[in-house]
Amino acid sequence: MRPVTPGRLLVGLALLNAALIAVGAVAFAPAAHRAGAGVRVGLVFDIGGKNDRSFNESAWRGLERAKTELGIDVEYIEPTEGADRETALRSLAARGDDLVIGVGFIFGPDLERLAQQFPGVKFAGIDYSPSPGVGTIANLAGLRFREHEGSFVVGAIAAMLTRTKVVGFVGGMKIPLIRKFEAGYIAGVKYVCGECVVLSAYAGTEPRAFADPSLGQELAAAQYGQGADIIFHAAGKTGDGVFAAARQRGLKAIGVDSDQFERAPCCVVTSMVKRVDVAVIDIIKDVIAKRFKGGLHELGLAEHGVTFVSDERNEKLLPLDVVQKARTIADDIVAGKIRVPSE
Repeated sequence: MRPVTPGRLLVGLALLNAALIAVGAVAFAPAAHRAGAGVRVGLVFDIGGKNDRSFNESAWRGLERAKTELGIDVEYIEPTEGADRETALRSLAARGDDLVIGVGFIFGPDLERLAQQFPGVKFAGIDYSPSPGVGTIANLAGLRFREHEGSFVVGAIAAMLTRTKVVGFVGGMKIPLIRKFEAGYIAGVKYVCGECVVLSAYAGTEPRAFADPSLGQELAAAQYGQGADIIFHAAGKTGDGVFAAARQRGLKAIGVDSDQFERAPCCVVTSMVKRVDVAVIDIIKDVIAKRFKGGLHELGLAEHGVTFVSDERNEKLLPLDVVQKARTIADDIVAGKIRVPSE
């Protein structure tokens, strides 16, 4: 038998300690990691798909986070252009998923119909608004945002940064939802700079208006040509065209839904982030905890559902004094000192 030297003893103890730590990590893993075991969540993306680096991608981040942190099983469907989204939702419900999520206002009528056909399945719709005459459905939750609040803040930022006193807005589909972005943005600009001019344009009246970068570039180019030096878009993938126009001219843009700095590091001064990921993981937690409630759930500045980006990546484009003033404005909105219009 070989003698146990002090060095060998220390190594042995270290290995034993590491083994015990590993066992403990398994035996005493945080409850959150096991909370969703056996729970299945299905999600159907909107136009643009999960890699749109905007609205859909934010929902995807929430789903992936829930998978990692809560241990749920996930499945998703990424419909092609013109695909039957109702069929996609129905297939997930028919498989017996505990929660089926539709990403985008376009899913509203389908979710209402399926929620009644599958009473044992819970449904959630991002940006869902009830159809006329439809009341609360017990197994359908509408996840909505006060986008106008976040848009007001980035409008104020645009007004603080513009040199020409002309700024722009490019929307996707002309609907009340996107009008909320525009209304808040214009109000924010005017709050800081009453004499500033806001140019507005929309890409269309059909859902494909959110997936037309060429048209987005054309609309942005026209606004830059009229003197705008900053443009805020709320247009999904159509907004890629806004960034392209900004890059060509060395002018500024404001992203939406997700942090879009990487789309044009030269030009994206900030993004109005819509925390779809937070809404997704929160409703999944409600299902797991058996506290899911149908009806509308709304998130704004107070609930950290909308915000603006300020970090080390965009600090050269967004001065600290502007950030501080923008945060004060956001605080005043939450406190009720500033009323933000939604239309």
